[in-house]
Amino acid sequence: MEGAIKTVVMQYLSSARGKENLSGKNFQKLVQSQMGSILSDTDSSSAVKDMMKGLDDNQDGKVSFQEYLTLVGYLANSMSEQKTTASGADAPKH
Repeated sequence: MEGAIKTVVMQYLSSARGKENLSGKNFQKLVQSQMGSILSDTDSSSAVKDMMKGLDDNQDGKVSFQEYLTLVGYLANSMSEQKTTASGADAPKH
């Protein structure tokens, strides 16, 4: 778990390139390179821009670390629900 948290933090910091927030371009690169296999439409710049707008709570045109964590939390929750649903379907019926 510690390694996963470090990876999440380091990917953000690396993508932000020393800045406090991710620019639109850097957010798109991060999403495409690190989340493309679990998110659909990452090749569509308009879809990624829409995702960024949805995350950008303060509407500053950038993604803060907290806003980025919202996306990570959403993805983790979605994966958990998929696994739970899949394992529930495979469970023996009594």
